[in-house]
Amino acid sequence: MKHTVKLPDGTILPAIGQGTWNIGDSPSKRKQEIATLRLGIELGMKAIDTAEMYGEGLSETLVGEAISGIRDQVFLVSKVYPHNAGRDRLTRSCEQSLKRLKTDRLDLYLLHWRGRVPLSETVEEMERLIQAGKIVRWGVSNLDTDDMQELHAVSKGSHCAVNQVMYHLGSRGIEVDLLPWQRKHGILTMAYSPLAQAGSLRREMMHNQVVQSIAAEHGIGPFQLLLAWCIRSGDIMAVPKASNEEHVRQNASADQVELTDEDLRRLDAAFPSPKTKVPLDII
Repeated sequence: MKHTVKLPDGTILPAIGQGTWNIGDSPSKRKQEIATLRLGIELGMKAIDTAEMYGEGLSETLVGEAISGIRDQVFLVSKVYPHNAGRDRLTRSCEQSLKRLKTDRLDLYLLHWRGRVPLSETVEEMERLIQAGKIVRWGVSNLDTDDMQELHAVSKGSHCAVNQVMYHLGSRGIEVDLLPWQRKHGILTMAYSPLAQAGSLRREMMHNQVVQSIAAEHGIGPFQLLLAWCIRSGDIMAVPKASNEEHVRQNASADQVELTDEDLRRLDAAFPSPKTKVPLDII
């Protein structure tokens, strides 16, 4: 793919990956969902993001089937529940995820959100998993700036590679302080829900006159425009979900879109970034 991002260790990845929230929940959609994930890999979206929470393991099981025989072509990401992120339980959760995914390692393992387990304890256990060869690197999800600062201050907390947070044109709060802080410390931002969740906000963006006009000028649809906007900076990875092969092709084609400075100015005017700190959007 044309647009890429870099992890702190220098690993280069395509800027668009594949999300799997709610994938694997319906047996009737299984074949279609597996085919969609495999097509996404063929199209260059090799990073697949899942979690033990998604369908209580159903998503991981489906992903394991989808990547069977092509595991080495995939950058595999999963996430651990906060209550499983402590001593003893984190290793067990990781091993269960590996079993469902039918692999011996995760390329990236994330703390899904912050719970009651001390960050220092989670970091210690993540480092143990690296030493055991069960994960290659670790990161976090849904942590705001103060949490990231606290994480960075604990022993080996600076080894955090990624923070996965919600980010899209209608949710730009991270631009105030979290995104600049992560750029300063070399932590990759991974954007979930880059097209927003279904509902009024997504409809507002899809039907916005500026969004539709710019999309038409580029010969693309609103979804592709929003995805191109999300990865515009070169240091944010987006992990949109696709429910069918047509949708995954549209996601992949957003990689070819180059937005102009004028496009960005118009989008900024229509959906401005907040001027002051706002709470982190979390789903």
